[in-house]
Order: sequence, then C-alpha cells, then structure tokens
Amino acid sequence: MTTIVRNLELVRDRIATACFNAGRDPAGVRLLAVSKTFGADAVIQAMHGGQRAFGENYIAEGVEKILALRAWQGGQAAQLQTPLEWHCIGPVQSNKTRLVAEHFDWVQSVDRLKIAQRLSEQRPVHLPPLQICLQVNVDGGANKSGLQPHEVQALVAEVAGLPRLRLRGLMAIPEPAADFADACALHARTKAIFEQLNQSGVLPEPMDTLSLGMTADLEAAIHAGSTMVRVGSAIFGGRA
Repeated sequence: MTTIVRNLELVRDRIATACFNAGRDPAGVRLLAVSKTFGADAVIQAMHGGQRAFGENYIAEGVEKILALRAWQGGQAAQLQTPLEWHCIGPVQSNKTRLVAEHFDWVQSVDRLKIAQRLSEQRPVHLPPLQICLQVNVDGGANKSGLQPHEVQALVAEVAGLPRLRLRGLMAIPEPAADFADACALHARTKAIFEQLNQSGVLPEPMDTLSLGMTADLEAAIHAGSTMVRVGSAIFGGRA
C-alpha cells in the first residue's frame, strides 16, 4: 500500500468521524483530492486508492495532467476505466476560459458574470454541462477571490440562466480561524447564504453543493454543513 493510499484512508476516517460527531451521514460529504503541483503519478496512486475526483488550481498544469491521465487510462485494465472528474478550483482569467470549458468537469471559482458567460459560450456541445460553483469571499479577506456576500444572489440569477452550465452551489476559502468554534462560525456564514438562495425562488432547481473545508478545517466545515471537502496536503504531502 502506497503512502497516498494510506493517507486517503486516514482522510476518509476523519470525514466519517466528523460526520458522526455532527450527526450526519458520511455519504453526504464528497472528498475532492487537490493534486495541484503533484504529477500524474501521484494521481494514479490516488486512483488505486479509489479516488476519482481531483482539484487543480493552475489551469495549464491541470490540463496537462488531464490529458496525460486520459492517455494512461486508455491502456489500463477495465477496473480503472471509471472516468476521472476534474475540478478547477483556482482563479480563472478570461484568456483561460476556453481551456477550462474544454477540459474540466467542474469550476468552483466563478465570481464574475463575464467568466461564466465565456465558459457557457466555449463549452463544447458534445460534453455534458459544465458544473459551476460560485466562490464567496465570506469573511472579506483582502487577498481572497470571490463575491462579497451581498453580491451572490444577483450572479446566481444570471448564471442559472446560461446554457451549457449547471449551477451546483457555493465554494468558500475563509481565512484560518483561531479555533474550532470560530471555524464553524465562518463556514456557517456560507451555509446561511446557500440556504437563503435555495429558499429565494430565483433558481430553477435547488443547489446541492457546498464546497467548504480543507486539510486543516474539514471537521469544522462538515459540522457547518459542507457537502464537499477539498484536501491536498493530508493526501499528497507537503508542497514545496
């Protein structure tokens, strides 16, 4: 068993324990393995541990990895043929939207109508709709991307009407909190926005994804209601 496979088991145990403590079903929390800066070989090891959903922050690096893994999968045994699911979780600039639209399955970091429109226009018709989360700057961090909380509803209404996209939910990366209670309170702010939007009547169908929590705070995020945790270093190790 490789280190990455062992790490995946430990992370899944953390998720299960956090769900138990929060009175939640572990099936309601998905694990996204953040593979940025790690090569295709690390992703392959995670695949052998049963992981299929991967997150990339850097678009060019992510596309290179997607193509490499697609070619690798083509020559493997049938048990490894389950398609991988690729999430863009980093900032998307206008000159990179075509790459994202053509290669990724999800984009979790949309915070401008222009970007959403370009993704919609550039999504190939032979692919399923691109799954979208809007990024919320829930704590007002000066160096964070994302919508201010009061801006979210207007963009939700716009994005929900774009073709070739499906609005799935919200994503946030708040600043590190002092303790578990503070972390829970921060994540609960995003959960409150999420619930308010689902009850507002502006969406053709309810959102189902709340992408909150990383290696350091996944327990607090799950306590607050996260349905997807984005974990990198606890799976792949530290980054240079």
